Amino acid sequence: MAATNMDAVRAQIAEELKADILTMTQEEDNKRGFQEVSRSFISDTITVPTPDMYAYAARASIGDAVYHEPTTLAFEAHVAKITGKDDALFLPSGTMSNQIGLRTHLKQPPYSVLCDHRSHIVRYEAGGTAFHSGAHSQMVIPSNGHHLTLSDIEENIVLGTDLHSAPTEVISLENTLNGTIFPQDEIVRISDYAHSVGVKMHLDGARLWHVAAETGTSMKELCAPFDSVSLCFSKGLGAPIGSCLVGTKEFIAKARWFRKLFGGGMRQTGFITAAAAYALTHNFPRLPAVHALTRKLEDGLREIGVEITSGAETCMVFFDPSPVGISYVELVERARSLPEPIKLGGSRLVVHIQTAPQAVDDFLALVRQLAEEKKAAGFVKPEKPLTNGKAFKNAYVKVKA
Repeated sequence: MAATNMDAVRAQIAEELKADILTMTQEEDNKRGFQEVSRSFISDTITVPTPDMYAYAARASIGDAVYHEPTTLAFEAHVAKITGKDDALFLPSGTMSNQIGLRTHLKQPPYSVLCDHRSHIVRYEAGGTAFHSGAHSQMVIPSNGHHLTLSDIEENIVLGTDLHSAPTEVISLENTLNGTIFPQDEIVRISDYAHSVGVKMHLDGARLWHVAAETGTSMKELCAPFDSVSLCFSKGLGAPIGSCLVGTKEFIAKARWFRKLFGGGMRQTGFITAAAAYALTHNFPRLPAVHALTRKLEDGLREIGVEITSGAETCMVFFDPSPVGISYVELVERARSLPEPIKLGGSRLVVHIQTAPQAVDDFLALVRQLAEEKKAAGFVKPEKPLTNGKAFKNAYVKVKA
């Protein structure tokens, strides 16, 4: 093909490949998007980067993280230091961080992972523990309804050589779990026992920052009982992406290999880790205010007569509006129809650093209005049915918004 024809063909291909994906009103669209985030109780994952975060991230180094990326290495070293571990590995998601953490511990089947039946690793990671590690998940319902205890662990752990069972190789705990704080003294008891019988300890600490902020316990102390910990930056801290897995040098070296195998070997991650560093510095101090706003939400719902199924220990509250005659579906639809809509997803309300206090006031006003409408229509709160024993009831009821 002649050079002039080749130039024309290349120009045509280049024209086909052009992509302008921003709208003509992108700046205004983003302002509306931030307003929506400020009035959504769906999750804290919806938090968005701010201009200041973008500005800090833009100054990051431009290395390749599979080879050498200075900003990312500095951030990993910092996370290892604050958690009291030898090393850290930056990963794109909490799910990958958990799954690589478990996979690195699990070396020779048969084996099982013992965890709370509500754990993220078994409910919201697409069956990853079975798929990636070939591990059985031994899910335990806490006898106290709040958190696993040493007694729960001792009653359910699989030790020995019984050929019918998959021996427990890892105990995986979660803190916070559904916004509730796992008592540190109980974690230490479980860890001491686990290590005494040769079982590893993993922590899904996606929202562990909230525990540190609420209890005044250092991250180093919170992480000490565990062989590996997964920490997320894109939830309560408001970074756009990323988690870190921490552990020993040997453990992280193997995890880095699994990250490559899983397809998580990223390239120019400096700007991403810089955004996470900005979140640690500037957004962690805002978490106590988030907790206070969540407690205000809970107190307001209780005052109206709504049942609280899991209280506001950090950034979440779970509720049941049926005692005042309201259904989740009705509440979701009415909230969506407000002049300034509020986004709900069911029984879980998540407050975050970008939640507008006015959104809390407006939500409580809506619930109060609906309760009054139901009462005026003749609704009478039913008597609680008698039950034989204590049946488990999942506090998380999802409704499509």
